[in-house]
Amino acid sequence: MLNAEVDAATRALSHLEDTCLVWHSLDGLRAVTGVAALLRGSPGTSGLQPFAADQGEVVRSLPAVSAEARAMLEAVDAGGGQASSSRARPGVSVAEAAGPAEELIAHGLLVSSGDGMLTLPGEVGLALRGGRTTVAPVDVPPPLPTSSRASTLVDRAAAGAAFELVRNLELLLDAWSATPPRSLRGGAGLTVRDLKTTAERLHASEPTAALLIEVAWASGLLALGTDEEGDPSWMPTELFDQWLQQPLAARWSHVAGAWLASPRLPGLVGQRDPAGKTWNALAPDLAGASAVATRRQTLGLLAALPDGEVLAAGSGPAAIVTRLAWERPRRPRTRTESRESLVDWTLTEAETLGLAALGGVAAYGRLLVAGEDSVPTLAGLLPEPVDHVLLQGDLTAVAPGPLEPALARTLAVVATVESHGGATVYRFTKESVRRAMDRGWTATEIHSFLTAASRTPVPQALTYLVDDTARTFGTVRVGFAAAYLRSDDEAALAELLAHPAAESLGLRRLAPTVVVSTVALDSLLPRLRELGLAPVVEAPDGSVHVARPDAKRAKARNGARPAGAQAAHLAARATAVAARIKAGDETASSRPSPAEPASTMAILHEAIDAGEQVVISYVDGRGVAGEARVEPLGIDGGSLAARVEEDVRSFALSRIRSVRPGS
Repeated sequence: MLNAEVDAATRALSHLEDTCLVWHSLDGLRAVTGVAALLRGSPGTSGLQPFAADQGEVVRSLPAVSAEARAMLEAVDAGGGQASSSRARPGVSVAEAAGPAEELIAHGLLVSSGDGMLTLPGEVGLALRGGRTTVAPVDVPPPLPTSSRASTLVDRAAAGAAFELVRNLELLLDAWSATPPRSLRGGAGLTVRDLKTTAERLHASEPTAALLIEVAWASGLLALGTDEEGDPSWMPTELFDQWLQQPLAARWSHVAGAWLASPRLPGLVGQRDPAGKTWNALAPDLAGASAVATRRQTLGLLAALPDGEVLAAGSGPAAIVTRLAWERPRRPRTRTESRESLVDWTLTEAETLGLAALGGVAAYGRLLVAGEDSVPTLAGLLPEPVDHVLLQGDLTAVAPGPLEPALARTLAVVATVESHGGATVYRFTKESVRRAMDRGWTATEIHSFLTAASRTPVPQALTYLVDDTARTFGTVRVGFAAAYLRSDDEAALAELLAHPAAESLGLRRLAPTVVVSTVALDSLLPRLRELGLAPVVEAPDGSVHVARPDAKRAKARNGARPAGAQAAHLAARATAVAARIKAGDETASSRPSPAEPASTMAILHEAIDAGEQVVISYVDGRGVAGEARVEPLGIDGGSLAARVEEDVRSFALSRIRSVRPGS
């Protein structure tokens, strides 16, 4: 019956036996109870219902029908075995049939359920396909279009993306360590504004920023904590500090493995949910039941390509979707994501994370997908970190390779990343130098750092920039008296008082070197900086008070474990569950056998699988007992769906008193 080679069908049957979906009975192989009902779908509406012509004999040939009826029959078969026709009358004879639908009903080639639905019986479909379950062979997988490309190119391109991933995660979590963004109400995710700000800081698109944020959360490096004001905010965990001490390849393996095992769907961020609301990053319900399986299957197909072969450019996810539909034809579609979307997201995210590139999976990516150690292979592809930069006369610093983590984080305080790539370019500006001074750096410390970090002499222009910023830094001192401004430079205060944009600050001069303001200190500081000043806060004793933002940390989630620890934890749980099942079986075997070998449910399930009739004794809603000969179709939600003559009825299982075979 299968449109497949005998060897392929034998292997498939052996697989079904190994997975305990079929078993050997006295009458031959049978499906496990419940499998047939699941394959039929909704009770009473599936094309797998038996066709009882000649008392259950399989149809060998179809009766002669008109060309229109034959075309309709083939269309119903191609459409999944079901069709709707509100005009077709059930139970008509051949002579009374009007139209192709009624002609097919009259010949028994379509079965009407009475609600306008027409079902193609399984035996009719077999006869229509010449005794085969499908028109096309089912043992020949759809091919994947490939092209030739050296594996070394794939590995190097992917390794570059892996380096960028780790570096961007460091920048992201370092920034959120100082100023953690607040969560939406009830921990419902990240605001759209914070996502946009993060994307601009990382020089990345918003989908890429959402992916990085979700990966940081999935790997346990990011969690929901509490800021100084007691508000829930997103901040790095203690695990982030441990992660920073690991080699770059180990850091990548940790986060990439977490993405591979995470059911989260970063691709949904920015889209609309079924209710019309926008999906936010870190939203609790941003997950899919089949995300992990589809992700692994997609990468598994690419990893299985021969060495030197990659997915052909331009083929996109369509070829992989077709192949996965052949391998997993019954995977249900959910309301939030389709198989096409999952495959598309997987390919895009895998290249962003550095598992794949140029249509192929990197060598270390294959190891990660297979559950093996990928760190040594990736480490051999990454360049050695450098401990210096090259200062340029145009106020930039060029990193000739990946910087050591400590140097990169320190340099990011006093300079701003201008461009990424093989050589990262940092630019020094008045704002970046002032940012370092706001964190407590002195001009001397900045000069010392630049001299130690650079292999080239410090340009005179950069020295002047630091000195000029330090000269104006703290010229205006702001007090806590809501608020006052004090400066030894009387001209600076006079210029401020005369500034047109300073009228809203409520400034009033008390002395040549003191000005008071009606604006609170927290609002006054940013307003003064907008006017081009560089004020510092003055302590009550008159000393300079420099705010040093402390690195904030949240507690790591209990479920955030390294990949190896997670696998060990799951193995231990599986062992414990198996031991409990075994103990329960031993306890059950020691009990006396019940008087009746088959329960009501068992008889009903056997009748559903065999398509046979049974006689049920039941009590209706008025309390009246009765019997009925029915053909059970399925059990769902505490009810039995059964065919009674030409109708499909529902019986509450709690009202069924007994069941016996109908023959």
